[in-house]
Amino acid sequence: MSGKLTSHVLDTGRGRPAAGMAVQLWRVEPKGDVLVREAVTNADGRTDSPLVEGAAFAAGTYRLVFAVGDYFASQRDADARRFLDAVPLVFRVDDASRNYHVPLLVSPWSYSTYRGS
Repeated sequence: MSGKLTSHVLDTGRGRPAAGMAVQLWRVEPKGDVLVREAVTNADGRTDSPLVEGAAFAAGTYRLVFAVGDYFASQRDADARRFLDAVPLVFRVDDASRNYHVPLLVSPWSYSTYRGS
């Protein structure tokens, strides 16, 4: 059984999915980080497919980078980029046979996350 990594972004200020947000997934490596995937969230605030899955999904350290400043600017939010521009989340995957879901709840001023499944 192989796992996968997914994400979901919610715009907490508007109470809706953050559609159209750019997301990058990096694998953190000692010799330099490796870009695994770039994606844009769909109307439900999710990517259309897992960010990584199957044999390409391995235990290790990853970094998700969410382009929140660009997203809020596209929403014509007066507070866009006044505080948050990009949100980097660095996390460990211990068991790549399991599913990892990393949601981001975000406003122009704050964010939170947790590990889902």
